[in-house]
Amino acid sequence: MELKYDMGAMQRKAAVYSHHLNKVKKEVSKIVVGQEYIVNGLLHGLLANGHVLVEGVPGLAKTLLIRSLASATGCAYSRIQFTVDLLPTDITGITTYDMNKGFNVVKGPVFSNFVLADEINRAPPKTQSALLEAMQEHQVTIGRETFQLDEPFFVMATQNPLESGGTYPLPEAQLDRFLLKLLIEYPNPEDEEKILDRNITLKNIHEFDIKPVITPEQIIEMQDFVKKIYLKKNINKYIVDIVNATRRPENYGLQLGKYIELGASPRASIGLFIASKIEALLNGFCFVTPDHIKKVAHNVLRHRLIVNYEGQAEGMTPDKIIDEILSKVKVE
Repeated sequence: MELKYDMGAMQRKAAVYSHHLNKVKKEVSKIVVGQEYIVNGLLHGLLANGHVLVEGVPGLAKTLLIRSLASATGCAYSRIQFTVDLLPTDITGITTYDMNKGFNVVKGPVFSNFVLADEINRAPPKTQSALLEAMQEHQVTIGRETFQLDEPFFVMATQNPLESGGTYPLPEAQLDRFLLKLLIEYPNPEDEEKILDRNITLKNIHEFDIKPVITPEQIIEMQDFVKKIYLKKNINKYIVDIVNATRRPENYGLQLGKYIELGASPRASIGLFIASKIEALLNGFCFVTPDHIKKVAHNVLRHRLIVNYEGQAEGMTPDKIIDEILSKVKVE
């Protein structure tokens, strides 16, 4: 028997939650200038109970973004600077021995609500995987004990697109664990003037008086609500067709399909499914439209679509291929 869907009640809740999220963005904007696209992306990752990879050159306020977001949501925050000599235990924690107390567990910085994994590609794969296990399972094993991580648990990992020396690029299978990959760009001249006025290097973050406008419990409540946002069957098929076009481009008449080395996995379909729901919620809707899917498609697919050597030689990017996919795949 089909369950009844109370559209009116859902719409009212969606409007309330959208208002809460706008208040969060307003608090973050007290200190972070002109990065609304990235803030929206972080909220997508948080509300989907997923994680986000942010790529951009140093100095674009990546650390400030997640720190201010944590303050605005009343969540605990920790930062891990990934280096070549970082050990897995530096992330998860260790078991120590004291003659008076016996064995004792010292928890690492991963035990927080918001974790910034700064320059994740500077650590070797063994260390990277220690964090990725926590991301996937929301638990950490230290010695013989397994500990559940606090909820909500959200990781924002960053990497520098320019430097390749001394780095360990994340394998495709690990990249696939991130719900979104965001590209953070330079601010425009008008925003950069505002950045000079707010100069964080001359002021303490506490001077900006970022208030917690929602609670961790409300975040968990919104995560549960997102699961109930409605998608029609033709919208589900639209998602599947978009992802299928990355695997079988010839079936969709894609001219740029010849540059695809590897298409997106089923995680991409799941990512579009959940991210489009959050895009709807951020705009105050309790149902998903094709436009919501189009708005999140690049962030969900760009790190899952692998360009072959021919495409790399010709300067082809995943985003250009995704543009063509969205222009050719239609909603039935």
